[in-house]
Amino acid sequence: MSDVVASPLFRGATMAMFLSGLGTSAAAPQIVLFLVRELGTPLPVASLYYLTSIAAPIAGYMVGRYSDRTGIRLGLFRACALLGFLGWAAIALSNVLWMPFVISAVILSLAGAATSQIFTAVHDELSRHNGKANESVVGIIRMALTAGWIVGPVLGAWLAAQYGLRAMIWVTAACWLLQIIPLGTLSVPPASKPATQDTPGQRSPGREMVPLLAFTGLFVLVYAGEPIKYGFLLLYMEETLKLDPAVRGAVIGIQPFIELMIMPFSVVLARKVGTLRLMWLAAGLGVCANLCFAFWASAAGMFAGQILMGGVWGVFMVLGIIVAQRLLPGAVATASAIFMSSTALSSALGGAAGGLGVAAVGLPHVFVLPAVFAGVAAIGLVAMAKAGMIRD
Repeated sequence: MSDVVASPLFRGATMAMFLSGLGTSAAAPQIVLFLVRELGTPLPVASLYYLTSIAAPIAGYMVGRYSDRTGIRLGLFRACALLGFLGWAAIALSNVLWMPFVISAVILSLAGAATSQIFTAVHDELSRHNGKANESVVGIIRMALTAGWIVGPVLGAWLAAQYGLRAMIWVTAACWLLQIIPLGTLSVPPASKPATQDTPGQRSPGREMVPLLAFTGLFVLVYAGEPIKYGFLLLYMEETLKLDPAVRGAVIGIQPFIELMIMPFSVVLARKVGTLRLMWLAAGLGVCANLCFAFWASAAGMFAGQILMGGVWGVFMVLGIIVAQRLLPGAVATASAIFMSSTALSSALGGAAGGLGVAAVGLPHVFVLPAVFAGVAAIGLVAMAKAGMIRD
């Protein structure tokens, strides 16, 4: 913590990430409601809005590659944050239904790379001064992003109720612009690329990216359970289990609480048991969590599942970006962008699988699907750990 407070970069990155999570998560649950109420969009069409995020991995890769070629980390962060402000401001001013879709696919997809540029700049600073990245600093900054995602939905719901949906979206736009302030005019030179013993030309860039893409694919499988859970868990608790609203709220709220409690210790545990080993154990918790949702039909089962999911994300949300950067050390901006934008693919996979699954097997057995996804991810992470793909 002292390293974060003492460094203008780390301190500014922490504040910027909190604002990023706050603004984005305030609008995310409300955007469909905005499309329906403000623009008169039919609900089936409005629900397709989330598919526009599929463009984010492509945009993130393009920004990451440019960052690795030029070394302009914080300059690109500012440009992406400004695009985020302009994109959300344009959505707030939209008066026809196609505008938010186009804005999200084109402008906000590029803006989403702002987060990866922050983590790349932090990696460069740590690598240059400490010899190796200090995972504790990365963990604290990642916790700030998660904290923003916890506060944001509550703030967004309150703003929408008190001042309207357009005002809420303007606040999201403001959060994107305010991200720039904590980092001021700081600049961070890129870290020198690590030396390699490979013969020049021996390994193609595509081959070097295979471990990163494999790891990101496994992360996508684990994360795909989240849209399934948020799409159907509340419905299941309300209509089938008949749980009181207060109990349902407590079930949903306990996961981020457990997640934040575990985050500070995940780096320490990773040093003791191995990073990939800890991650496959966390993926195993994901299997158990979803089986609780599927087969433990009570409030206790819902709480157990959410507590286990808190363990999953308390590990993955801190260690995921660290592993991604280690798997492509010569292009950390590209690695960060690919990993950070992969949640869009997870949302698409989870949404499609959840829709098909609930039609085929119904509630609560649809949660067997994310259990299978997490199990496959755990097996893949075991294989990566045995292959020694990263050094702890």
